[in-house]
Amino acid sequence: MTPATDATGETPDTEGAFPRLRDRQIAELEPYGKRRATRRGEVLFRQGDRHYDLYVVLSGLVATVDGHGTDQERVIAVHGAGRFLGEIGLLTGQAALFTAVVVRPGEVLEVPARSLREIVPNDPALGDLIVRACILRRTILWEAGGGLKIIGSRFSEDTRRLREFAIRNRIPHRWLDLEGDDEGEELLRRCGLGPEETPVVIWGEQVLRNPGNSELAEVMGLRDLVDTDAAWDLIIVGAGPAGLAAAVYGASEGLRTILVDAVAIGRQAATTSRIENYLGFPSGISGTELAERATIQARKFGAHITVPAEGRSITRQNGHHVVALDDGSEFSARSVVIATGARYRTLAVPRLEQFEGTSVYYAATWMEAELCRGDEVAVVGGANSAGQATVFLAQFTPHVRLIIRHDELGRDMSRYLADRIEQTPNVEVLRHSEVRELIGEHALDAIVVEDLHTEERRRVGARALFVFIGAEPHTGWLGQHVRLDESGYVLTGSAAANGDGDPLALETSVPGIFAVGDVRHGSVKRMASAVGEGSMAVRLVHEHMASHGHVVPPLDV
Repeated sequence: MTPATDATGETPDTEGAFPRLRDRQIAELEPYGKRRATRRGEVLFRQGDRHYDLYVVLSGLVATVDGHGTDQERVIAVHGAGRFLGEIGLLTGQAALFTAVVVRPGEVLEVPARSLREIVPNDPALGDLIVRACILRRTILWEAGGGLKIIGSRFSEDTRRLREFAIRNRIPHRWLDLEGDDEGEELLRRCGLGPEETPVVIWGEQVLRNPGNSELAEVMGLRDLVDTDAAWDLIIVGAGPAGLAAAVYGASEGLRTILVDAVAIGRQAATTSRIENYLGFPSGISGTELAERATIQARKFGAHITVPAEGRSITRQNGHHVVALDDGSEFSARSVVIATGARYRTLAVPRLEQFEGTSVYYAATWMEAELCRGDEVAVVGGANSAGQATVFLAQFTPHVRLIIRHDELGRDMSRYLADRIEQTPNVEVLRHSEVRELIGEHALDAIVVEDLHTEERRRVGARALFVFIGAEPHTGWLGQHVRLDESGYVLTGSAAANGDGDPLALETSVPGIFAVGDVRHGSVKRMASAVGEGSMAVRLVHEHMASHGHVVPPLDV
């Protein structure tokens, strides 16, 4: 891939991903960095570097390249005077996704990444320009198939696991399907590997054979190196909107804070293609962008973030709460916020597990859309998540069937979504219906749907089935440590009282342990309320710590 360039040799900025900084903006950055000359062919940073800095091109030209030094090398963009290098990983601490190579000598301003993370939140105009451009660059990399290469069969559960981990963590990658891509087999031969050793991840010069999610996270810089022996003020388990809000407010108010999640930052919210009813974003915002911005905020204030890291148990030891993770590590803290949310419910349909590795999905993102582009698909569910998925998928597929159990589309779905679905010509709504059968061998070919009124069954084409039928609280790891309701949701406030005094509003039956968001009994199940609970929990953490004689940093009021 060689992008088009203009008369100056630069890649034109057609989407806002490659803005040119003004002289005064460069002057604002200059006290934090240093100028230095560049020479042709010099590599400023390499794909896979865990630590790299922001470079502002003052003169000359610099290219960003995927697969530098290989016969798969592709130029992503060429930058001239006034432009800066880097993408969102520069702000969130991830490894570099491309290599920066000088193609025409000149001069650059090098600004340390740690300084940039302080500048961005404190200078709204400059910060917003940099953040927005970095997010758009991640999208360009994604669409261009930059970053990782994942080689494996579409019928392999491990291949899907790796792809899902990459998409949930917004890691650009290119999937080479062994079932129909000769390039994948050729790359394997060059690495001295056979198809039976797949899936394989190629990352720069590294070749990883069927890596676990934790191994891939380490390579990509998703896991902070933290001291497990340290005494933390606050551990937050779950990095959805509620957990992210708690991390931002906790760290900003001086609490030593660590945030862990079993899958990805943003959780289910990050898989939402467009959120149109979130306060302050009249034109909508993607779940991905919201999660990225929250991550930058949390890290700016000093919160530590590690993914994947799943909570396995919680106990009380020596006056502290100890959270044990699935990798065997333990973290001790004065307070804990449980924000593990809920996990998707599955359909009670024969052979569902057989197709979950290839054709059944519980999120509708760019990854799933690309997998089923041009195919008929079906969506099951009557609430907002199903409606958002239907509208999104309709852009990629010729026919989307939305299957709901009741008669009225707007019963459980926001009116604006129901109206949009009814106005989309390639969407068919199958009312008062349920899926009864899945048809296909290795992958899904069709489904059988039953009309609940007439009991008539109908076979309809579907190469992919998207399931959004609610969720169950992820609280099994808590054991009997905190009180739950009959459905497994965490009781808080007066509902959690056990005779030893009334807990604080979001406090569980155990003093110092709080629950927020979808995991909590009585929660509203809306993103805005989850964010509100996450921030409110930090105020209650301060109250708890003060009542136990801990020194509490002053609140920013």
